[in-house]
Parts: sequence; C-alpha cells; structure tokens
Amino acid sequence: MDLFEGLPEPVAKAWERSLTSGRAAMSRRRLLRAASLAAAGSTLAACGIPPAAGNKSGNAAGDAPDHSREEKVLNFANWPLYIDVDEKNKKRRPTLDRFERESGIKVKYIEDINDNNEFYGKIKPQLAAGQDTGRDLVCLTDWMAGRIIRQGWAQRLDPANLPHAVTNLEDRFRAAAHDPGRQYSYPWAGTACVVAYNKKATKGKKVTSVTQLLEDDSLKGRISMLTEMTDTIGLTMLDMGVDSEHFSADDFDAAVARIQKAVDRRQLRRFSGNDYMDELNSGDIAACLAWAGDIVQLQLDNPDVEFAVPDKGYLFGTDDLLVPAKARHRSNAEALIDYYYQPREAAELAAWVNYICPVTGAQAEMEKIDKELADAPLIFPDARMIAKGKNFRPMSAKEEARYEEKFSKLIGA
Repeated sequence: MDLFEGLPEPVAKAWERSLTSGRAAMSRRRLLRAASLAAAGSTLAACGIPPAAGNKSGNAAGDAPDHSREEKVLNFANWPLYIDVDEKNKKRRPTLDRFERESGIKVKYIEDINDNNEFYGKIKPQLAAGQDTGRDLVCLTDWMAGRIIRQGWAQRLDPANLPHAVTNLEDRFRAAAHDPGRQYSYPWAGTACVVAYNKKATKGKKVTSVTQLLEDDSLKGRISMLTEMTDTIGLTMLDMGVDSEHFSADDFDAAVARIQKAVDRRQLRRFSGNDYMDELNSGDIAACLAWAGDIVQLQLDNPDVEFAVPDKGYLFGTDDLLVPAKARHRSNAEALIDYYYQPREAAELAAWVNYICPVTGAQAEMEKIDKELADAPLIFPDARMIAKGKNFRPMSAKEEARYEEKFSKLIGA
C-alpha cells in the first residue's frame, strides 16, 4: 500500500519532501555525534513495529484497560538521537536507565519516528481500527499531536499520576491551542525557528530579520530558507506584520509572493532541510532560517555562527508526549512523563538534545552540568524571547492541500 494513498497530491508531495530533505530527514545531533540518519535507518527498520491488519471495529479511544500494574513494561517511540546517550557506551541512555532502575519499569525505546506524517501513516490503520499500536508513549510535533487528539486517538492523562509535570511545566507551555489544559500531552522539548548567520561570511554584519534575508544585496545568492512550509511562510508573515496564529488566505499568498520575488532575483541560494548546517558552518551560506537546536550545536565548535530572534517574532512549537488510544500501559507512560519533569532529569536531557527545556527548575540544575548551556537562550529563553514566540495556526485539510500546493510550486518541489 502506498504510504501517501488517499492524500491530496500537494500534501503527499509535502510528506515526501519532508522525508527526503526536511527537518526529520537528518539526525538532530548529526554534526557533532558523527551519526547519520541513513546509518540509523537500517536499525530503525529492524525495530519498527508494522501496522497490524484487523477489523475496523471503531476509532474512539474509549476506556482502554491499563495493564501497567501487572506488566511493568513501556514501549516508547521517539525521534532518532532525541535522548541523552553515554558518550563511551552508545547503548546506554543515562536518564532512561535510571528511570528503569528507580521505577522497575522496563522500557523498550524505539527510534522509529523520522517524520510526523510518515509516522502518522504507520499508526493510523491501527488507531482507526480501534487497535493497540504497540506503542504506549509517542513523541509528536504539536500540530500532529493535535490531530491525534482531535480524532479521539489519544488517552486522557491522569493528573494524579503527574505531580512533577503538573507542578513544573513552565507557564508558557500550559496554554496549548492543540491541547487546551494539557489534558492529553506534555512537551518533551520546545522548538524555535530563528534567523542564523555566519559573521565571517557576512564580514561582521549582523543579520536579524527575514527582510535582510530577502532584500540585502550583500547577501545575494548566499541565503537559504527551509523546505518546511510552516517555518518559512510563518516567519515571512511575521516579518510582514501578519500574526502567524491568525492569518488569512490573502496573507499566505502575500508571503509566497514576497519570497517568489526574492527567488526571481536570485537572492536565495536554495531552499533546504537540515543540510543548511554544513553550508552555514563553512560560510557557503551567509545567512538562513534555522532551527535553534542546530545552532546551539554549531556554536560549540564554530564561534562565527550567530543567531537572531527577529524583532517581529519567531516560530515556536513543541514536540509532545502522548499516549495512543488502546495503549496497554498508560500509567507506566505517565510515570515516565512525570520522571522527566524533575529538574535534574530535565536538565540532563536538555544538555544533550539542546532544545528548549519546558521544565521549571531545570536551568538551576543545568548550572551544575554546563554553565554555558544554562545561559543559552535557545535552551532557556529569557522573557524577551518568550514574548516573541508565535505558533503557525492549525489548518483544515482543504487549507493544508491548497497551501502546500502553492508552497511546493514556490520551492520547485
């Protein structure tokens, strides 16, 4: 069966683009960890859980029986290289190993989420059939987590089992349009798309806005934007004074037209996925749109790499933990969520993945691990940065198809 069967052609193309060149197509810590997603792929394929055939008896989450008490196991699906790993023994995951010892719960940790849409296609048949996906806990980007929740395919979490999470979730993460009241999900990490530049390549000039990327003649032919529609269009709309959380079809079209103008005058070198990292590092790209976690990594080895939070805002999001419908071990999953909302554990995780930490008290713990990372605004944003974060508003299926078609034409996909 074709993975993209039944999807509007523009959306199918967007899925394929994301798999081959988008954010998920590359390792989150590829540069410094010398690990490629291609190498990981063979391992992931081996440990992936294939969709189950079966009757289509229903799709509501219902009250799935929880077998946590008698079955001290947990199947946790996450993205590749999105958890701390022991540098000497790559098979060890220090925080996860400690959770197993302290809780008595054996975790089967599966790195089989390489793309939100691809993973959704993998588990949708089981969810739609009212079947267990074989995963008790999954980590999905907020917009996809919202889709799962809206379709009734996520289990409501019990606050009584989440004392640390309820207490330590930072305030800015509590208001989630895709999950009001955080009834079904908790952030694993926050994400941010900002402007980045190589100050050696720009000859010391700061690049702080999308306007500079699109219009500064000194950068002509040496800038890139992302193949991810929400980031590229969202940041462009913000730069134009349009709220990415409340835009219209005309607003979207205006952003596309603005970028097209830059494409026509050869201002852009290209649209890229994570492969912008090598070019930004070398200076072949002078400035670009970039994901914050990547920039933290590049800065560890290259002091010429800088970033800017545009005055008009940046794209903010989360990767969320949720329990799929019919999962057998909800309480065990809640135990793991709650464990990572302890400041020490959250700091250890953030020190490795370098994404925004959602846990109150983790910054103080990070001081004990790495003072430089404790001061990194891309991991622990200050009040000014927090205030500038904007989401890309949810889209209907028709909007998604229409917008992806226009964006695909823009980037030549």
